Amino acid sequence: MLNRRQFLAATGWAGASLALSGLVTVGGDVHAPDPSLDADTFHGLRRYARTQFGDIAYVEQGSGEAALFLHGFPLNGFQWRGALPRLAPYRRCIAPDFLGMGYTRVAQGQAVGPDDQVAMLLALMDTLGIASTDLVANDSGGAVAQLMLAHHPKRVRTVLLTNCDTEIDSPPAALMLVIELARQGRFVDEWLGRWHADRALARSAEGIGGMCYADAAHPTDEAIDMYFGPLLSTQHRTDLAHAYAIALSRNALAGTAAALRRARAPVWVVWGTADDIFEMRNADHLEHAFGHSRGVRRLSGYKLFWPEERPDVIAEEARALWNAWIPAVTRR
Repeated sequence: MLNRRQFLAATGWAGASLALSGLVTVGGDVHAPDPSLDADTFHGLRRYARTQFGDIAYVEQGSGEAALFLHGFPLNGFQWRGALPRLAPYRRCIAPDFLGMGYTRVAQGQAVGPDDQVAMLLALMDTLGIASTDLVANDSGGAVAQLMLAHHPKRVRTVLLTNCDTEIDSPPAALMLVIELARQGRFVDEWLGRWHADRALARSAEGIGGMCYADAAHPTDEAIDMYFGPLLSTQHRTDLAHAYAIALSRNALAGTAAALRRARAPVWVVWGTADDIFEMRNADHLEHAFGHSRGVRRLSGYKLFWPEERPDVIAEEARALWNAWIPAVTRR
């Protein structure tokens, strides 16, 4: 297995270590303007793909080979508003909203568990003419990425995982209260509703900010609106959000170990070390879980939703991984 120094050298991606340390931004200019998309722009870019699972909301930037960005719970594709424009010069970057989250219009009676999300993504890929994709994933989106790799390896080129479920910790203990409140139909109103109404509370130690972000400025007001507004907008959407949480009570990754070890796609993991939801043992597990693991980078001081705070890190790590990928047809 390559260590980090060998990995970066093999990719030829000079400057990645500087960017990851925060000394430079993508492109090398510390004074470069932040290219992240604001909420109005993101709304304007949103499209819908009609599938049997419903009308799947997604935002797309760039062209060429596709990369899917899989968000966490209870977020949506807006989580990747900083990564998409940074990576659009190199990939056709697509950030969908999962079934039950964000702006996706779920078909009547459609389930919203992890396996259903995988099936939806495959249908989305087919609708958009995508044969195979790079995956970039966080939180429950990371479980979906692993399921895709395990059960549909030919559809996956590479995987960049951040803090997420693993076979040994799904669901994490910290999520059990959320699941129980969802079963009682209380989670969305009592947690998300309060945070939506009181932005300071949302960013406090008792809110999603203290739980999942390192930067006290997160989540921003517009992120709070983008994430929680849709789930609070109708009883149907609230019920779907509860169904999403309840579906996480079953370990969808159980029994995937052998398939993940057989998979040929390179997997690279970047893990925030201050995560209060997923323990560090998960990063240690993932380091050896994949047949073509590139190892784990530990990002000191960051929590579960660090990809939203550090899209520059996502961009640099994704480019390094993509540059290292060698198509199967060229292997000897």
